[in-house]
Amino acid sequence: MGCWGCQAETGPGALCPACGRVQPLVPGKTYFDLFGLEPVHALDTRALDARYRELSLKLHPDRVTSGEPRARRHAVEQTAELNAAYKALKDPTARAFYLLKLQGVDLLTEQGGHHAGPPLEFLEEVMELREALDGARQRKDLPAAQAMGAKVDAARRAALEEAVRALESRDTQASAHALMRVRYFQRFLEEVAALEEEAL
Repeated sequence: MGCWGCQAETGPGALCPACGRVQPLVPGKTYFDLFGLEPVHALDTRALDARYRELSLKLHPDRVTSGEPRARRHAVEQTAELNAAYKALKDPTARAFYLLKLQGVDLLTEQGGHHAGPPLEFLEEVMELREALDGARQRKDLPAAQAMGAKVDAARRAALEEAVRALESRDTQASAHALMRVRYFQRFLEEVAALEEEAL
């Protein structure tokens, strides 16, 4: 692809190597491509942080001094994409969901719904947990809620590890099921956190 300003070959980067102009977003480019990292869950987060700082400085719209509206528009788009990519890759859970999306299943959208949901036994377990949490809320029993939260957090971490193993072996169905459990557990933990906030 050629630079919109000088027509030089731009390659995969967000900046033209010849003139330094910010380039438009490239369709199909992944968040990993943006940072020049391998699409794996075991990410070098220090390298991610360093690359994010470097690219943030280079792509920030305030650094566009040419006065060209197109250059500023591309800088705004690239900066927004960079921030979304960093947010998705920095967090281990979000990174797992993104890797699953790259394998064709986006659990964070309606389109991800064509995969079968979690087993009925798991949904029953979640309902029982929610009822127990509601009971603790009504009794204002924060220690009980926190104890449940600790158990659920351990289950969340185990499910995330299971999802990562499945992602590495490209077992899309197993990783989707594990990440569905992670999502349910996260919601439960958010409710516990809300109870802790109320108790302050």
